[in-house]
Amino acid sequence: MTDASAPVVPSTPTADAEGLAFVERIGLGALADRMGIVFTEFTRERAVATMPVEGNTQPIGLVHGGAYVVLGESLGSTHANLLAPPGHVALGLDINATHTGSATSGFVTAVCTPVHVGRSVAVHEIAISDESGRRCSTVRITNLYKRLD
Repeated sequence: MTDASAPVVPSTPTADAEGLAFVERIGLGALADRMGIVFTEFTRERAVATMPVEGNTQPIGLVHGGAYVVLGESLGSTHANLLAPPGHVALGLDINATHTGSATSGFVTAVCTPVHVGRSVAVHEIAISDESGRRCSTVRITNLYKRLD
């Protein structure tokens, strides 16, 4: 959300252009901007984003595990807000990540797909891969749908 005092009520875009406009309208927040996260696809079925390796590494030159988690949460929470019931916002309830590889250059790409979308929670899986297509991290996030008052 761009302004914590005025929550954005999600709309229901059906096409990628509308979905990307949704992302543009609500924003990704200062942390995602600082990390260079860019959404490239955003539909009701999935969300895709990239993040540069440079600037998001640990001291030995590998992508920091926390950077993978930020990328995953940025996709999962934003997508959960797209799918939120009218008058609700998605709030992160639980997140976990399993890192199975490490990118050292270029960009990583994250593909976010809903696992479950119900009336009160949404669960998303985010598969993050390096430029060769090798999976580096799998993130799972659960968001709670909270009614706006």
